[in-house]
Amino acid sequence: MPRSVFARTGTPRASWHRPYVGWLVLLDFLAALAAGSTAITLFEKADAGFRNDPVLAGQVSTFLLVANVGVPLGWVLLLWACGAYQRRALGIGTEELTRVFRATLAMAATVSFLAFAFKKDLSRMTVVVVIVAMVLYTLLGRFVARLVLHRFRRKGRRASQRVLLVGTISDAMAVYTVASRNPAAGLRPVAIHLPSYPRAGEAVSAPIPVYVGWELVPLVREIGADTIAVCGPASLESYELRKLAWQLEGTGLDLVVVPQVTDVTGPRIHVRPVEGLPLLNVEEPTISGLSLLTKILLDRIAALVGLVLLSPFLIGIAIAIRLTDRGPAIFRQTRIGYQGKAFRVWKFRTMYVDAEQRLEALRDQNESDGLLFKIKDDPRVTGIGRWLRALSIDELPQLVNVLMGQMSLVGPRPLPTEDDAYQGDVRRRLLVRPGITGLWQISGRSDISWEEAVRLDLYYVDNWSLAYDLGILWRTVSVVLASRGAY
Repeated sequence: MPRSVFARTGTPRASWHRPYVGWLVLLDFLAALAAGSTAITLFEKADAGFRNDPVLAGQVSTFLLVANVGVPLGWVLLLWACGAYQRRALGIGTEELTRVFRATLAMAATVSFLAFAFKKDLSRMTVVVVIVAMVLYTLLGRFVARLVLHRFRRKGRRASQRVLLVGTISDAMAVYTVASRNPAAGLRPVAIHLPSYPRAGEAVSAPIPVYVGWELVPLVREIGADTIAVCGPASLESYELRKLAWQLEGTGLDLVVVPQVTDVTGPRIHVRPVEGLPLLNVEEPTISGLSLLTKILLDRIAALVGLVLLSPFLIGIAIAIRLTDRGPAIFRQTRIGYQGKAFRVWKFRTMYVDAEQRLEALRDQNESDGLLFKIKDDPRVTGIGRWLRALSIDELPQLVNVLMGQMSLVGPRPLPTEDDAYQGDVRRRLLVRPGITGLWQISGRSDISWEEAVRLDLYYVDNWSLAYDLGILWRTVSVVLASRGAY
């Protein structure tokens, strides 16, 4: 059996990442070059007379060589060493962002070590400018690359892994539903293989072909798949899974095992081998400590800065509301927040002043479920209110709630209901502060069901992190601009 990646028995089918990684390497190299150019421009402005000084001119020549050759090559190598080009970290999630920041720390440490080892008196400001600019340019390039990748996946179904689901029909369909929910994730189920024949009279229905009685490796080649996903513990016996892993060696095919643990992100899952038995260790959610304190401080600072910068715009919106419809510009309503405490949420008024009195007459037209009340063409919404809702501008006054510590920038949305309506799993939403935006908003807003909204909120509560918050804020911009699911 060949063990070298250069001596495979077949051409790897899941090869979309190779040209994609090539483009990322080029973009990262150019980002480092641009960062060096930025520092050089600032350096020239600060030391305009260096050309007449031979000593300074020699220092500048050395700096140009390092900035244009050493830094770009070193940056690409550090990104590679930190796993920023590994396929499992590319295209979706915050793992790619985490690895880029890890490479940033490695770059800062490397520069400090080299300066100390060679006794070079580097300008600290120049180093800071280079590293900060390099990170910003790199993230911008990778954001553009990810947008292009997602567009390919949504439109042409290219750049995706073709997955054969192995397991019972219920387990396979559960994975199919999750994988098909977001085509940008890059997993495209193409067939299901049942581990045993259905019982007499048992109906088997699926939107993709269902196979039974095949050898898995020949079946994968027959249907043109590149990944085998074993769904659920009853799909294969342990010795069968081990044998399958052996069969896939050297074929370029991927093997994925879907555990029973769902809605848990990677940082909370660790594999701990004990005497050859891999134990899946699931850590409890971290909703306290230094990370939470940092989140609270960042929320307060961002809210204060946002209110100051946006104050002319907010005042203009308030005046427009008053001119188009008599009544207060700000609407305040009691919501349930952190640990079940009630508070008054601030919003720009988007409905007529008698909206509450007209609510009962519209109850039977409710298009939502659970604790939500939504009507796509709600007659209580004013003309300017529809525009404010489409762009979520009506939520901006909630920066006041964030500044007061009642809300966060990111978290589950506060709902207009009594505390006793939060029963069972729904009460878990109250373990964190409600947010202006959240996973629910970037996943469909008003277009998703109450059950799915609760699932997304609980997923956030169990897996939140500062990097995850930054990712949600980033995705909120595109969702708001597209006005998806806003009414």
